[in-house]
Amino acid sequence: MGASAVPIIVFTVFWGIVGIVCPIFAPKGPNRGIIQVILMLTAATCWLFWLCAYMAQMNPLIGPRLTNETLIWIQRSWHLDN
Repeated sequence: MGASAVPIIVFTVFWGIVGIVCPIFAPKGPNRGIIQVILMLTAATCWLFWLCAYMAQMNPLIGPRLTNETLIWIQRSWHLDN
């Protein structure tokens, strides 16, 4: 099982719009720069968090913990000869 390019592209485009296009339409006023920085930082951190969570699922560090009885049942039902 590997990573698919479609979700990575979709979420990159979505957060790219939030971080690049939305700051252009920030309302004019004394806080415009702050709003633009907030939108860019929000997009960057949310995208990075999503990417780390998505990639962590590709090769998890901790697998399922099975009891000995379950492992014996799996071996008998799948006819493994180990």
